[in-house]
Amino acid sequence: MDPDTELMLRFARGDISAFEQILKKYKDMVINLAYRFVQNYPEAEDIAQEVFLKIYQSAINYKPSAKLSTWVYRITANLSLNYLRSKKHLPTVPLEESLEITESVTPDSDFEKKELTKRVKKALNSLPENQRLAVILQKYENLSYEEIAEIIGVSSSAVDSLIQRAKENLRRTLEPYLFPSSFTFSPKGRR
Repeated sequence: MDPDTELMLRFARGDISAFEQILKKYKDMVINLAYRFVQNYPEAEDIAQEVFLKIYQSAINYKPSAKLSTWVYRITANLSLNYLRSKKHLPTVPLEESLEITESVTPDSDFEKKELTKRVKKALNSLPENQRLAVILQKYENLSYEEIAEIIGVSSSAVDSLIQRAKENLRRTLEPYLFPSSFTFSPKGRR
């Protein structure tokens, strides 16, 4: 059995120190994941409090059907998405850190780099929720397709499809900004 699952079961039996260990182990991960969605640290901390409150309240009914980490990711993602829906705004994600698009383009000035980053953020924010969630979990949390599938509640092949569609949507949206105006992209090298 997963050691973290054992901690949760111990907490369900009344061992408060087990909950404290869960909190200590997952606090940073929960705040970081929530921040990736909401882009506001105090709001991410509020979401984290809600996550741990939900874990605390769910302890009595907890049934280990997956690793505890998967369950915690799922709760965090769901509460973050609910928060965004309630605020009626899209998150921005700090893309400079890990999207290959910004690494493969070398703008001539800081202004151009900032403008490209802004457009990449906008393109990512325009993705459907499941595609955006899959990209965040893969790129920022370095989760496998199998782990993402458990969190989202779909098959691994569906995760692959979500990520491929996200990449295609991002490519299509960003194509005018990534290639010189004299170059027109066409599939399979046709012009």
